[in-house]
Amino acid sequence: MPISVRWRGKYHSADMKNPNSLRPNRLNPSSSAPGAPEQGFSYSRPFFEDLVDTALKHAKRLGSTDAGAEASEGCGLSVSVRKGELENVERNRDKSLSVSVYLGKRRGSANTSDFSRKAIEQTVQAAYDIARFTAEDPFAALPDVADIVPQAEQRTDLDLFYPWDVSSEQASVLAMACEAAALKTSRRITNSEGAGVSAQQSHFFSAHSNGFRGGYASSRHSLSVSPIASSPGKNGDMQRDAWYSSERNAADLASPEAVGRYAAERALSRLNSRKIPTTECPVLFESPLAAGLLGAFVQAVSGGALYRKSSFLLDSLGKQVLPKHIDIMEDPFIPGGKGSSPFDDEGVRVQARQVVEAGRVQGYFLGSYSARKLGMKTTGNAGGSHNLNLTSRLTRITDTLDAMIEKLGTGLLVTELMGSGVNYVTGDYSRGASGFWVEGGKIAFPVHEITIAGNMKTMLKGIQAVGADTYNYGAKTVGSILVGKMKVAGS
Repeated sequence: MPISVRWRGKYHSADMKNPNSLRPNRLNPSSSAPGAPEQGFSYSRPFFEDLVDTALKHAKRLGSTDAGAEASEGCGLSVSVRKGELENVERNRDKSLSVSVYLGKRRGSANTSDFSRKAIEQTVQAAYDIARFTAEDPFAALPDVADIVPQAEQRTDLDLFYPWDVSSEQASVLAMACEAAALKTSRRITNSEGAGVSAQQSHFFSAHSNGFRGGYASSRHSLSVSPIASSPGKNGDMQRDAWYSSERNAADLASPEAVGRYAAERALSRLNSRKIPTTECPVLFESPLAAGLLGAFVQAVSGGALYRKSSFLLDSLGKQVLPKHIDIMEDPFIPGGKGSSPFDDEGVRVQARQVVEAGRVQGYFLGSYSARKLGMKTTGNAGGSHNLNLTSRLTRITDTLDAMIEKLGTGLLVTELMGSGVNYVTGDYSRGASGFWVEGGKIAFPVHEITIAGNMKTMLKGIQAVGADTYNYGAKTVGSILVGKMKVAGS
């Protein structure tokens, strides 16, 4: 049923069957009036360019050998509700100018939120003074000129910016609809930790004295809810679960009803959980958690961990660290991708590449500094990975979660993990967990208060199957992952 929302003195009808009727507008930055701020921002791209150029010119006047500067702005709205009532409305607006100054092999950095000329000069001076008294680092320098991406080659078709002009009233309606859908799913959904809507956007411009110039706007919007299910009776069981939808374009968000119902179904499925005896068995990681395994691999083959020798995958380039049926692809150029970018955080050229092929590591994740420390070349990953996709050559389109549970046979399906629990030096893995005990390829009962343990090296090599039930978690996409054997500590 349509719900009327009082907004800016007028009544607007938000159809809860189609909450995305509050559609955001796609804004092409190049279509803005010259010098005008983009939608929702206080500062324009030309203003940021002038700000950065002023900083670089002052750094040169002080005698720097190299310098880099970045101006950025972020703004957004976050609304939370609980039990049908508005709890919090938060608006955020942040701005910053960060400056790095090089004096030979010495580097200093400083930042400010004051965009006045005096503040810019003081910030550059602070970075210069820090560099003067910092120890020399032979690897400290801007990226090599050959590695930076020229403006003419920067991709502008990545669809990263969809501003959402949603009011707090409209956002609260969406959040309440999401929570209401969860509460209406069953009488056993008796409470809620709340629901929320977030609309965030940012833009930046960066330039270096080595010739790099670039910047872009991006957005990220989300809808979430966390219902609580209860079993009947004085001492009935209570279980909480949650679900969310997150997209660059709010029109692509799942409906509040779908998010609410699914979160409720997850909470209901956990009622009457049991403990299980300590055992050793196959473990199936639900796809959102499987993304965490991919994240652990990325961290282990990233520059910082490698040059500090704090990785369980040291010297793994060209070596078999995953089964032969596993491939990992990185693609920074997926339109609308959460990990898409025309260049990395240093302005270095990015590219689609095969990170793992047939289980063998084909490349690390390196920025310029870590690459120099390792005697290698940057891979364009300063700031992290870009749209990773882990796949198995054995996966078939019919490998749904139910099919993966059948492949599991008898073992543990994990749907929630607690704690960090990964030692990246040794690879030792231990996490609190809950989920479902599976027997004969069918879910038998929910389980809780258990710990799963193993070693990441063994776990990665022990991946037996990857599901077709792919899930995108940030910049990582992967289906459910079946690991052949892990220790499960229970009662």
